Amino acid sequence: MKIAFVGKGGSGKTTLSSLFIRHLAATAAPVVAVDADINQHLGAALGLDEAVAAGLPAMGERLGLIKDYLRGSNPRIASADTMIKTTPPGEGSRLLRVRESNPVYEACARTVELDGGDVRLMVTGPFTDADLGVACYHSKTGAVELCLNHLVDGPGEYVVVDMTAGSDSFASGMFTRFDITFLVAEPTRKGISVYRQYKEYARDFGVALKVVGNKVQGQDDLDFLRAEVGEDLLVTVGHSNWVRAMEKGHPPRFERLEDANHRALRTLRSAADATYELRDWESYTRQMVHFHLKNAGSWGNERTGTDLAAQVDPGFVLSEGVVATA
Repeated sequence: MKIAFVGKGGSGKTTLSSLFIRHLAATAAPVVAVDADINQHLGAALGLDEAVAAGLPAMGERLGLIKDYLRGSNPRIASADTMIKTTPPGEGSRLLRVRESNPVYEACARTVELDGGDVRLMVTGPFTDADLGVACYHSKTGAVELCLNHLVDGPGEYVVVDMTAGSDSFASGMFTRFDITFLVAEPTRKGISVYRQYKEYARDFGVALKVVGNKVQGQDDLDFLRAEVGEDLLVTVGHSNWVRAMEKGHPPRFERLEDANHRALRTLRSAADATYELRDWESYTRQMVHFHLKNAGSWGNERTGTDLAAQVDPGFVLSEGVVATA
């Protein structure tokens, strides 16, 4: 299942995504975790030393390798240079699977050992001083979007993406690449503002959206969230001594997380697993093509000097049954 965590800055989005990743790993589930947030804190939240986390290989710096591998023998793509972040797969493209080894994982992923299991962690890379004035962060998350376009995952497999804060993910079609999106919201007016934006933008694309209320301290907070988000409120999370210890760099064993928070994580997993039966690969592929054509017309054709609409394979539907190019 492909799962996104979104929310405004400071909502606890990265903390909750790291807890969910730990929960999955504790059951030995195969997990690919992706830090697509501009602040790049997921590695540290998973227990990595700050220096180690900062040294993780950046997907944005390996975009050429990613494109070259995913292109495969697809005759509709003249060269890796003509691929953009929305380029869809077609006959001859190489696909990514959660459990496999491949050159993309070898170059961009690192195994993070957690108590009870391990996960593959991939990061977009930070927004650096060299990017100021010449780039936007979406040029880095484009590597993530391209990988998601070529990813085939099955039941019991998880790809968890910690997205950039706020509604910035709507600058591309990446918000449609997930089976479910968990929006982390504090019980404040600012806390739910991103929810309202997300709900409005995602309405026409069938995005499965559930709200995780965070920093909920009492019935008043719960009543506020229920009044503002209604049935989209899936679960709430309150104060956690375990999280406080983790944020100080000394997390106890994960099994010692509070029972209420373990129950909340199980609820998130159940909600994610339930979306598997609702998958519509044809719709998923159509959305992919829609955003590719939109990006091609607005900037991609001019940037590459190529009619990128020709990259669309009209007979191709991404699905678990597709046999990838070796």
